[in-house]
Amino acid sequence: MREQFMTALKDAMKAGDKARLGAIRLIQAAIKDKDIEARGAGKGEATNDEILALLQKMIKQRQESASIYRQNNRPELAETEEGEIAVISSFLPKQLDEAETKAAIAAAIAETGAAGMKDMGKVVALLKEKFAGQMDFGKASGLVKSALSA
Repeated sequence: MREQFMTALKDAMKAGDKARLGAIRLIQAAIKDKDIEARGAGKGEATNDEILALLQKMIKQRQESASIYRQNNRPELAETEEGEIAVISSFLPKQLDEAETKAAIAAAIAETGAAGMKDMGKVVALLKEKFAGQMDFGKASGLVKSALSA
């Protein structure tokens, strides 16, 4: 993934796309911070799964910021955040739609043998392992909860 970011950075520089260039630099800075944090904990560089989780976190932060900017009548700042969301999203694998998410949850429940709410952690952990970067786990945990309580 790191090479993908470097290639995209070079392409954005050649194209003179300042917005994309800025967003890619933000991603690289966040990855560097993650690597430094991992070194402090005695680990190596961040893995691709950790990078995917980081990208999802960055998207969520920008969605919240854009929402706040829109509420406070600052559309130009909201558009900047939404532009960054588009760039960051371009590096994520294809997101599962709602039907695919529900099917994945049903399969994870069957695989873990989850019987009730006490097994929710096992199901979500399995989903995170199999679908890192492809699923919004905020929404997925709600769907898991409703599936287990039914």
